[in-house]
Order: sequence, then C-alpha cells, then structure tokens
Amino acid sequence: MDISLETTACKPKSASLLPWLSVLFFVYMLLVAIGMIGDGFKWAAGGPEAAANLFTFASNPFTGLVIGLIATIMVQSSSTTSSIIVGLVAGGLPVSIAIPMILGTNIGTSTTATLVSLGNLGKRKSFRRSFTAATAHGLFNVIAVFIFLPLEIMTGVLGKLSGSLAHTISGGSGTSLGGIDFIKPAVKPVVGLFSDFYAVLPGNTGGIALAVSGLVLTFVSIAYLGKVLKTLMVGRAKQLLHRAIGHGPASGITSGVLTTFLVQSSTTSTSLVVPLVGAGIFKPKEIYPFTLGANIGTTITALLAATTLSGPTAVYGLQIALVHLLFNVLAVLFIYGNPITRMIPFNLARRFAMVASRNKAIVLLYVAGVFFIIPGLLILVTS
Repeated sequence: MDISLETTACKPKSASLLPWLSVLFFVYMLLVAIGMIGDGFKWAAGGPEAAANLFTFASNPFTGLVIGLIATIMVQSSSTTSSIIVGLVAGGLPVSIAIPMILGTNIGTSTTATLVSLGNLGKRKSFRRSFTAATAHGLFNVIAVFIFLPLEIMTGVLGKLSGSLAHTISGGSGTSLGGIDFIKPAVKPVVGLFSDFYAVLPGNTGGIALAVSGLVLTFVSIAYLGKVLKTLMVGRAKQLLHRAIGHGPASGITSGVLTTFLVQSSTTSTSLVVPLVGAGIFKPKEIYPFTLGANIGTTITALLAATTLSGPTAVYGLQIALVHLLFNVLAVLFIYGNPITRMIPFNLARRFAMVASRNKAIVLLYVAGVFFIIPGLLILVTS
C-alpha cells in the first residue's frame, strides 16, 4: 500500500518536469536554428561581403521598415522575425539595413491585438474598449518609429549606442561574447553536423539548404516554445496581471515585461489582455503601459539568439539584438516618460475607437492604411 502511494506521488513530479525539459529543448533548438541561418547565409552568399550585396535593394530605410513589418505580420511573431534578422546580420546583412527591419517588427506585432479586438465588433461598448487598448499599442509603435527612424537616418544614434554596448559586452572581439561564450560550444557541434550533412550538395546550394533549414527550425522552435510556455505560464501571467495592473504605470510596464518574458511572445501577452479589456475586467488606460512593457519583453528572444553566434560578424548579431532593446526602452522613456507626449497615442486611440464603433468600415481603412498603404507610399516617395 505504501509503495503504491509513493509511486503515484512520484508521477506528478515527473509529469510536471517534462514541460520544463521541453522548454529547455526548444530554446536549445532555437539557438541552433539561428546559428544555422547565419552560417548558411554566409556560405550561400560566398562570405559576409557578398552577403551584404544581396540586400542592396533594401538600402532604402523605408523598404527595410516594410520588410520587417510584413514579415512580422506573416509569421505573427516579432520574436521570430527579430531572431531571423539576428541570424542574417551574423551572416553578413549590414546593421544599417537591419535597423529599419527591426523597427518594422514593432509595428507588425501590433496587428494581432487589433485583429483580436475585432472579435467584439458586434458589441459597441466592448469593441470600443478593446479597440482602444489595441490601437493605443499600435499608434505608440507607429509614433515611436516615426521619431526614431528619421533620427537614426540623420544621426545613427541607435547604431552607435548598440555598437558601443555590443563591443563592451564582447570585450572588443568579434569572435567572443565574453561571459556568455559557454553557449556557443554547446550549439556549434550541432550546427556543424547540419553543415557537414549539406556539404555534399553542389556549389552554394548547401548554404541555401542550411539557411532554409534554420528558418524552418526557428519557426517550429518558437511556435512549440510558445505553446509549452502558454500551458505553463498563462495562468500565472493572468495572476501577475491582476496583481500588477492598476497599481501605477511602472507596475504596468514591469508586468508587461515579465508576462511577455514568461510566454515568450508580445503577440500572446497583448492578445491576452485585449479580450479582458473588452469584457470590462481592466480599463484601456490601465492596459496601455502594459503593452509598452510587452514591447521590451519581446526583445529577450533575439538577445538569447545572439549568444549563439561565432566568428568575426558575431558582434553585429548581438548589436542588432541590442538595437531592438534600446529602441523599445528609449521609446518608452521619451514618449511615455514625457508628461506632454505620454497620453497622445492613447487619446488618439480612444477618439478613433469612438468613431470606429459607429462606422466599422473605418477599421478596415485603419488596418490597410497603417500597415500597408502608408509604408508603400513612403517607399515610392523616397525611392
């Protein structure tokens, strides 16, 4: 009798351990995938310098912005897009071209919350609340890009700050990331196995196959990592929300960072709160700082991916991951931290939601205009 009790007592422990082992496995596979993208891209292009030439079409910063925006809309994950960009930079994509792409991911990631808010389209009050929360997030990101992209074009502020930080962290060497160098030895053998496997293919075909395999593995790893973490953490994330939201802006931003870190997706965390706002559980104004924290929290995946990189271009992969972090932190400090500009995105969103709740066609115009028409016009005007 005692033995059977001990056996049944052990089962829950082993069962609860399995999801955490799955998390570690998919994180490891993500790190392998980013290494494959970087090595495959360099191999396929014939080296970092040749790889840089492949992206001359995106030298127009607005073209890069649209690439990041559309890529994020297509995969519905800024974490996935930014991780892929990190791998491409490590493979030779110039940082100057990658910065607008990274900024574009921020606009693209806000589309999901907007689409989720459309679930309340038939209920005017619920729709107005949820659409306000979702649109405030989107307008904040658009305003942040329209401030920092021209600033970057004129001064290179994000590139310079991130470059200094990246070289400080790596100790001034492009082949090492200092104290986190232990990750690369764990990942490099597996990346090497894939490289050896594709080495039998003729010419640069092996590099293309390696990079494509890395892309597929990135999608799969982040998708399954998100599913496992949702199962483990969404309940805890909701508890965190109820404890933190409504206790001031700092608490809201912090809860956004932590919740997004727990579920490894700003798309998930913002989509989690929009229905709660529509149901009247939270006020749109309370959720606004939470969504800004989610912007910061989503940068963790790319930073993690950057730790796997090796070679002379590794420091640039770390640099572009730091660009994403710096952009989101500085946007919060300069826009939300300034009492004059703090509520501009939210007030615009609230007024727009009132109009949209009476005329549903405006919603379609907003989505098409912000995410497709305006970026396209910018490319035409500046090309």
